Amino acid sequence: MAQFEVIATPLAGLKLIRRRCSEDSRGYFSRFFCAAELNAVGFSKPVAQINQTLTRRCGTVRGLHFQAPPHAEIKLVSCLSGRIFDVAVDLRRGSSTFLHWFGVELSAQNRESLLIPQGFAHGFQTLADDCELLYLHSTAYAPAAEGALHALEPRVAIDWPLAITEMSERDRQHPNLTSDFQGIEL
Repeated sequence: MAQFEVIATPLAGLKLIRRRCSEDSRGYFSRFFCAAELNAVGFSKPVAQINQTLTRRCGTVRGLHFQAPPHAEIKLVSCLSGRIFDVAVDLRRGSSTFLHWFGVELSAQNRESLLIPQGFAHGFQTLADDCELLYLHSTAYAPAAEGALHALEPRVAIDWPLAITEMSERDRQHPNLTSDFQGIEL
């Protein structure tokens, strides 16, 4: 039996992954990652890096970050505690959903993850205090390839569910897109 339910989103390649769970009186068992199953739905490279974050304050926004080719990455983002509104923005040049965004609530309770393909920016807003996330990346962080969008980019117009209470100085400094931005060539 498949350990994951894969749910398509309106953005091609972006998938919501729901982990199946076996429960009994002791607790539960859930497979977090399976290369064979997730390869078939888009995580088509080995895991190169795993990152963990803790964000303390409700309403905080982190992102929107991406890595440009040749370091473009696939991400699998999961919330281990708390609740977040997770967002992916399509930056792929020529995509029919270029600059469209998709957001979904991730939490430990719903056991869902967002599988983000190459060519997307990613960010999130905490919906509770003390949110802990785990990210699986197909490519190691490459500072020279890092790119970002401002979380309040008017051409994208993300509808954040809460007032933004906190952003890092670095994220506040991300520029808005220029009128000639045509996307990432993969």
